[in-house]
Amino acid sequence: MVDKEAPTAPALATPKPSEGGSVTPKLGEGGDFIRAIVDEDLAAGRHHGRVATRFPPEPNGYLHIGHAKSICLNFGIAEERGGTCNLRFDDTNPTKEDVEYVDAIKDDVRWLGFSWSAELYASDYFERLYRFGVDLIRKGLAYVDSLNADEIRAYRGTLTEVGKNSPYRDRGVAENLDLFARMRAGEFPDGAHVLRAKIDMASPNLNMRDPTLYRIRHVPHHRTGDAWSIYPMYDFAHPLSDAIERITHSLCTLEFEDHRPLYDWLVDNLIEGDKPRQYEFARLNLNYTVMSKRKLLQLVQQGHVSGWDDPRMPTITGLRRRGYTPEAIRDFCARIGVAKKENVIDVAQLEHSIREDLNRRAPRVMGVLRPLKVVLTNYPEGRVEEVDVINNPEDPAAGTRPVPFSRVLYIEREDFREDPPKKFFRLSPGKEVRLRCAYFITCTDIVKNERGEIVEVHCTYDPETRGGDAPDGRRVKATLHWVSAAHGVPAEVRLYDRLFSVEDPENAPEGKTFLDHVNPHSLEVLGGCQVEPSLAAAQDGARVQFERLGYFCVDPDSRPGALVFNRTVSLRDTWARIAQKEHV
Repeated sequence: MVDKEAPTAPALATPKPSEGGSVTPKLGEGGDFIRAIVDEDLAAGRHHGRVATRFPPEPNGYLHIGHAKSICLNFGIAEERGGTCNLRFDDTNPTKEDVEYVDAIKDDVRWLGFSWSAELYASDYFERLYRFGVDLIRKGLAYVDSLNADEIRAYRGTLTEVGKNSPYRDRGVAENLDLFARMRAGEFPDGAHVLRAKIDMASPNLNMRDPTLYRIRHVPHHRTGDAWSIYPMYDFAHPLSDAIERITHSLCTLEFEDHRPLYDWLVDNLIEGDKPRQYEFARLNLNYTVMSKRKLLQLVQQGHVSGWDDPRMPTITGLRRRGYTPEAIRDFCARIGVAKKENVIDVAQLEHSIREDLNRRAPRVMGVLRPLKVVLTNYPEGRVEEVDVINNPEDPAAGTRPVPFSRVLYIEREDFREDPPKKFFRLSPGKEVRLRCAYFITCTDIVKNERGEIVEVHCTYDPETRGGDAPDGRRVKATLHWVSAAHGVPAEVRLYDRLFSVEDPENAPEGKTFLDHVNPHSLEVLGGCQVEPSLAAAQDGARVQFERLGYFCVDPDSRPGALVFNRTVSLRDTWARIAQKEHV
């Protein structure tokens, strides 16, 4: 028989342009203390019955899985309670910000399935924030300080020692207004002066010891260009931006709890009428990873990973490239909930969410990562037939697909042993196994090269067992996946593991850093892999389950005739467990 055309591809789990764009996350209304606060405020008629939240990233890096938790919380509450949620970029530090990060953040939020009520920037309010600074000076609540950074730090005191007043603290209002205006005009070099709030240098909360509100930076801004020579500090711009936007519930992580008194002080002294209030929740901490954007940037800049979208990174773009779905990430965020106490989440919970999602949606296909040639000596030469293989046992509507079967096949090298150990049920001399949806085969001979390595296995097939069942009722203990050698599509497969080799990479001994815990085996690249022909036209991002091996997706590096697959996650029974226990 002549070779037939490549079989029709199953419906791959390929991202659609609108994927994630209109799905409302199910986060369990009323299921956490933040939602309880919101509901209590609504019941009491606070904020005039409004709910207005915001997601306020700094555009100084890519978003990671921790930000996904905040995104789901802020957008989720707004959607559930009929409110609004703004996407506001807190772009107050032009030395670290870039429009690349702005675009990436917007793309990530959309991909997760959320739409913002308004796209805003702290830089939209630079003029108003400046006037707020002027108002504080006029009220005697702010002053221009001419101490340098080291001196300010020394005057600040410690947790056990109160601070002391700057010698410039009692400057008059007129002098402060003049200096602040000249700071804005660019008359002074960086570091010459700062604007500080006049609160209490003896406060037990260091954030209230005359915090800096403005500093001089002769650096162009990605949106305002050279218009400004001074920029507001985050702790000044953030609460006032919330107030300008009439945010009702300012949700942030616990590290900002000590900043709340300053948040309230600024709002109470500068804002009339309805005011935002800040509420803190525990940030997401995952084991086997780091969540600091500064440290993630180190990984990128020092070449430990290929970029922000490296599939080993906890960034949303990295998870996306690895094959994670927005639904799985939202499910994970819902499962871990919103708590007040810090804790560490096992990354296995994230892996569980993607397995559960892909188990429902990913079509099953056959791919051989480390091929070993099998020749069926009693199968007619030149004959090609098609066997029907189920696309997804979790979805009967997915149907079946035809897969070509021929005399020469590839199986996994690990599925054959010349001298098998006890309880090795896969292929070995004289042993009979099942080929998935095809036939029973029995090993009769092996072929080795000059180095004594097995390069070919000879078998016979039982033509009466087509479809994988024997008419006489005999059973076999192993079923192997396979690919027809004449029809297989070559592919590169990238096997990703955890980026760090220890649960807490931050816990490094003296003289070491988190970088010393980078897992040298976090990526294994396999060339010469073979996948079934239904995948020949697989598109970037298509997600599949390679039977018995795990879930994989097509990487953007793929080209026609040169497919590249990333392993998203292994199956529940990993390959190592399969090899040890023979649960096949």
